[in-house]
Amino acid sequence: MLDISLIVMGNCKLPVVLITYLFNLLIICYCLLANNELSFISKRSLSVAESHEVVTSGPSAVEYIQHHLTNLSVGEGFWTFHIDTFLFAAGLAFLVGWAAKKVGDNLDPDNPTGLQNFLEIILEFVERQVKDAFVGYNPLIGPLAFTLFVWIFLMNTMDLLPVDLLPWVANAAGIHYLKVVPTANLDTPLALAGSVFALIIFYNIKIKGGLGFIKMFLFHPFSANNIVAKILLMPVNIVMTTVEELAKPASMGLRLFGNMFAGELIFILIALLPWWIQWLPGGTWAIFHILIITLQAFIFMLLTIVYLSLAHQSMEEGH
Repeated sequence: MLDISLIVMGNCKLPVVLITYLFNLLIICYCLLANNELSFISKRSLSVAESHEVVTSGPSAVEYIQHHLTNLSVGEGFWTFHIDTFLFAAGLAFLVGWAAKKVGDNLDPDNPTGLQNFLEIILEFVERQVKDAFVGYNPLIGPLAFTLFVWIFLMNTMDLLPVDLLPWVANAAGIHYLKVVPTANLDTPLALAGSVFALIIFYNIKIKGGLGFIKMFLFHPFSANNIVAKILLMPVNIVMTTVEELAKPASMGLRLFGNMFAGELIFILIALLPWWIQWLPGGTWAIFHILIITLQAFIFMLLTIVYLSLAHQSMEEGH
């Protein structure tokens, strides 16, 4: 059994702790990120929804699209809280923790179950990425990468469910709005990226020291031997390094959100077609979308490994 397999499967407390840590950060980021301005695409108010009037001719295409892009939420303005995104993300996080604990409690190297074999394949894949991309050793990186990859993949996979299935069930229960893909909501990708960014800052300070972390902003990316030149370059270096560091979580979050939102929107547009033709474009896009949801989870995981690897390098190694 691989080292990372022993970490995750032999002692399942670590991935559960990681999931809890990431999810707590997700809750905190919700309060800061889930507002009308940030999720302007999916938070448009509909006059037809506000009046709750039944239109016999059915909703128009625009109303149908807007309805599917509207979250079940409470609160207003900056403190809007998306209940559906939170619940689906929490449920899938619980599923990851449950599966890891189930395999860990019944670990049998001689007669592995199908779930154990499947998780070992994923673990071996993640371990290869860690060995190739991470410089040094940190026992947190492997379980963290595994947790992010599986959790994001499951959240992305919700996009493969029929567009009207869960909203129809929710509507029958009196819930008028339901958005089922957590990563198609900007809050979730940015919250995940924000948690990774917090780790990047933490390890930058831990490895480089407080003074070394400050020096990274003052003398990177442009360096000079002359003291006057160093002072003149400091403002430029501060701006450049700040932009470079902030671009890491921004690019991670926006890339994941953009791809998943676009995929969800295409499924909604396909659902507007006549029922007898939906299977052709819908099936084709679903097959292609399997690649997208897997690739986006992989990219997020890989960038996490790479950025944390850079944070573990000293000033001399990194620059």
